[in-house]
Amino acid sequence: MDLRLLLIASLSAVLGGSWAQQEGSICIKANAQSCGECIQVAETCGWCADETFLTVGESKSARCDDLESLKKRGCSLTKIENPRGGIRIDQNKTVTNRKKDVAEKLTPEQITQIQPQKLSLTLRSGEPQTFELKFKRAEDYPIDLYYLMDLSFSMKDDLENVKNLGTDLMREMQGITSDFRIGFGSFVEKTVMPYISTTPARLINPCTGNQNCTSPFSYKNVLKLTDKGDEFNRLVSQQQISGNLDSPEGGFDAIMQVAVCENQIGWRNVTRLLVFSTDAGFHFAGDGKLGGIVLPNDGRCHLENNMYTMSHYYDYPSIAHLVQKLSDHNIQTIFAVTEEFQPVYKELKNLIPKSAVGTLSSNSSNVIKLIIDAYNSLSSEVILENSRLPEGVSITYKSICKNGVEGTGENGRKCSNISIGDEVLFHISIESQKCPSHGKPEVIKIKPLGFTEEVEVVLTFICDCPCAKNGVTNSDQCSEGNGTFECGACKCNDGRIGRLCECSKDEVRTEDLDANCRKDNGTDICSNNGDCVCGTCECKKRENPAEIYSGKYCECDNFNCDRSNNKLCGGHGRCDCRKCICDANYTGSACDCSLETATCLAKNGQICNGRGTCECGACKCTNPKFQGPTCEICPTCPGVCPEHKDCVQCRAFEAGEKKDTCERDCSYFQLMKVKDRDKLPQPADQSYPLSHCKERDANDCWFYYTYAIRNDTKEVYVVETLECPAGPDIIPIVAGVVAGIVLIGLALLLIWKLLMIIHDRREFAKFEKEKMNAKWDTGENPIYKSAVTTVVNPKYEGK
Repeated sequence: MDLRLLLIASLSAVLGGSWAQQEGSICIKANAQSCGECIQVAETCGWCADETFLTVGESKSARCDDLESLKKRGCSLTKIENPRGGIRIDQNKTVTNRKKDVAEKLTPEQITQIQPQKLSLTLRSGEPQTFELKFKRAEDYPIDLYYLMDLSFSMKDDLENVKNLGTDLMREMQGITSDFRIGFGSFVEKTVMPYISTTPARLINPCTGNQNCTSPFSYKNVLKLTDKGDEFNRLVSQQQISGNLDSPEGGFDAIMQVAVCENQIGWRNVTRLLVFSTDAGFHFAGDGKLGGIVLPNDGRCHLENNMYTMSHYYDYPSIAHLVQKLSDHNIQTIFAVTEEFQPVYKELKNLIPKSAVGTLSSNSSNVIKLIIDAYNSLSSEVILENSRLPEGVSITYKSICKNGVEGTGENGRKCSNISIGDEVLFHISIESQKCPSHGKPEVIKIKPLGFTEEVEVVLTFICDCPCAKNGVTNSDQCSEGNGTFECGACKCNDGRIGRLCECSKDEVRTEDLDANCRKDNGTDICSNNGDCVCGTCECKKRENPAEIYSGKYCECDNFNCDRSNNKLCGGHGRCDCRKCICDANYTGSACDCSLETATCLAKNGQICNGRGTCECGACKCTNPKFQGPTCEICPTCPGVCPEHKDCVQCRAFEAGEKKDTCERDCSYFQLMKVKDRDKLPQPADQSYPLSHCKERDANDCWFYYTYAIRNDTKEVYVVETLECPAGPDIIPIVAGVVAGIVLIGLALLLIWKLLMIIHDRREFAKFEKEKMNAKWDTGENPIYKSAVTTVVNPKYEGK
């Protein structure tokens, strides 16, 4: 090849590679070496299969880019590999519109409440596939209800009320479904110490006193699910209370057996309800160690003759184990417990999906209402769950519930307040982030909790491009058969690298090849910013696709230039090989020095107010006492008016402190006199800065003037007459003072006279009051002897 052509081709390769890294996306950054690797990076990535797409020296990974970039770089639409995922519905039976009063009855297998039933999804990495799932509660749907009762001694009075539960509950459930079955089971506790007394007498009758109780047992299936309410009443009437030692009961053992023993219990593929009735707490995994039981519960059925036979061998199940089994067998649990244990079972309810808690009266008299209310609560809510997802696959839900209410996130899995016949929708998106290692289809299942119906979703993954099927193995185009030529490029065999698989991995670090990757015979290969591949530097890619290494030896980059205001090249230039190339009107190592002077203009139109120079778009004041963006602030300077007061006074009135040095110090402005203040220049009359001043001289006379700078000329206009205050009028002042003194004296005399009058009147009133209250004694003084003696003749009769 001609040397000039080779040089042009090499330059084109370098420029093309740099352009691709700058304009590319995550696709370029991924450094994909084949079409299959490329399409797994992101859904936006495509692969150009045109053999002539790359220029000489350009990396094979440049074929992988976003679609728009590939088009701009000249790749034909027909040569762009961009396979897409899709959805195929394989089974799509419509939901059943069933009426309870119709003569023809459908079997549970004939009723459909969820649509579609089976789909096939083709997934490409990063591309979600969304489908719609419809759910509709069918009317008159069959129900199986199993009543599991605690028969410890404290439940004695409750057993009496449950004996007629069968027929009464049958009658009540007729309003919900015509296909109802009921079963009964009971539990007490593990038959080992310390849960029960193992003395021979207590094993026969665990109750004290004259109470007749049956032998203790762990769990007993009394009645398989049946539609005969009378049979329920008959068998329950035969049950006897038993007893144990500790307060918590072995109810978890019983729940596990009820869930896993489908055949013995008689569960159908319909709505399954388990009513758990107790007035005590529960044992769970780990409690069995008290009785020497250390083997974990195996979650299998161990009923023989309807009795749980392995309670002494296996520990109680854990809550998580119980949740799994109840979910696997589509059992919805109703905890009918006394008010004392409500908090405990409400916490348990939060751990068990599709469960409810009801308050049981002390003698179970309200059990039927409790069951009906709990069933209505459970059946009015639908919650979707999915089986375990393959690695790298995620699923999201969006619900469209009754009255158009939408839910996302965890709320997207469920809808509440659903009545019979209501139809709700779920939008389900499934996305894969990578291909599975085995490459085989995966199956996941989605179903509403508590229902047996489910949606089967078959996942197929797009792990390679369609063009790979036509690849030629050991092709001569790939350096003597060292690779497969597919999708326009060589996919190298193991141990081979290079655009045409021309190098062995064992040779890429030999001295002969590495020497071509060292700049100026230095020690660093590709400046430590790249790898030497077949004697050519391939620069490393950064986390940020906009940041690139470039150059023959990867010695340049576009992100290590000087910064200003935390911006590369101050935001006013571009970084080229670690040096800033500044935009127009900017200079400096970080392009942080502006050549514009507009920011330095003061209000008077002068640069820096005539007191400094404009450097890098900011004023640098020559006089340190001036500050501010345009040197207009002087904290230590007097105001304009006080600054020029003495000069104006000496030139206009030949007075003031500068009277003797007026010609020398005050000739820097032009002085014009006006007759009065109205003749002074006004702010609206001019377009330059103007200051109005009012100052006072040593004689307390005011003088008015203006100071302005116009066209670099300082102008002062002054009112030619002083405004002095008039002297005081003495006579009015003296007369006023005398009059004031006289008036104050008269006022004081009047006040004194008034106070004396008030005082005299009070004293006189007091005297009059005392005079009225005085009482004088009119009796004779015993010491007094009258001067007149009167003698009365006793015989004298007045005749």
